[in-house]
Amino acid sequence: MTPAELSRTVLRSVRGAVEERELSVPVPARIVVQPPPRPGCGDYASNVALQLAKPAGRPAREVAEILRKRLAGTAGIDRVEIAGPGFLNFTLGDGALVALVRDVLAQGTAYGDRSAGNGPVAGPVSAGRVSTDRAAADPVSVGRVSAGRFGPGARAAVVGEVLERIGVAAGRAGRADGHPALVPVPEDLATLTARLGTDEARWILLRPAAHDPVRVPERPVQRESNPRFRVQYAHARTRALVRNAADLGFLSEPGGVGAPAADGSGAEFRPAPASAHALHTLLAGHPSVVEAAARLRAPDRLVRHLEATADAFFRWHDDCPPLPVGEQKPLAVHRARLALAEATGTVLANGLRLLGVSAPEHL
Repeated sequence: MTPAELSRTVLRSVRGAVEERELSVPVPARIVVQPPPRPGCGDYASNVALQLAKPAGRPAREVAEILRKRLAGTAGIDRVEIAGPGFLNFTLGDGALVALVRDVLAQGTAYGDRSAGNGPVAGPVSAGRVSTDRAAADPVSVGRVSAGRFGPGARAAVVGEVLERIGVAAGRAGRADGHPALVPVPEDLATLTARLGTDEARWILLRPAAHDPVRVPERPVQRESNPRFRVQYAHARTRALVRNAADLGFLSEPGGVGAPAADGSGAEFRPAPASAHALHTLLAGHPSVVEAAARLRAPDRLVRHLEATADAFFRWHDDCPPLPVGEQKPLAVHRARLALAEATGTVLANGLRLLGVSAPEHL
């Protein structure tokens, strides 16, 4: 279940409460759900009850309880809890994770890309738009194409080019959303690329928020302390898992990723660990992040989302190894974990492509 799907589910519960006269409020056009501010508060949270309390003339927690009862037992939602003054916290069931993985794998390169039905994001759309391949092969010419509308310099060139690509993916191509006021960097694009390589140069120019300065390293660092390397390494790791699984004779199949149950409960698998739910939340949020990056003219949002996704993948990988160990035979849980790893690789690759950064199969 993605944030958009959960938002629609909550909206239906509000509409149902209004139609059955449990609440007397205008039905909002949309409801915002987002990851909670701290761990231990479920997978998503919404302040919809606080927003409806005043027009309803009732305490926010009372409104929240009406909605909680309506949402309890909804497919894909394991628990709905009320927190604080009236926040609704949602914990998704393992079935929602399985459905998301299946959806990501089915969509592939189209996941998070509204333009997919009209051809690849990277295809030429206007005289000012350039492809990912061209950006990697000839970053200097890309800079000449894109810099004019975003100001002079290397940063404006790369940010302008990436925002056009993200805008197409988010379905906002051609909208006059304004251009960010960027803190410039003194080096030109050719100098940065020669010193750091194309991927590293693009990453350091895209990573800071528009109002923040760019920190240019002396040389690229190929280790996990480098966020760009960490994201690329996570992608390469997902691809290696798929290759290694093929060598062992099994393929991915979405399913329960928790450890096989051995407690006599009759359940096939234990519930997915918190690290799996954290990774699920980030994968589900990818389309929303692309849309927000386009709407706010902020490619740094996508950069940081990819960094968070890579970090969450490594934490989950440590908790739930996707491959059999030692003499262990491949089980259904290994196929399911491989599917989650493969879905993670898909999201990382899609995001890297939008940034014009390579997604290596080996690293």
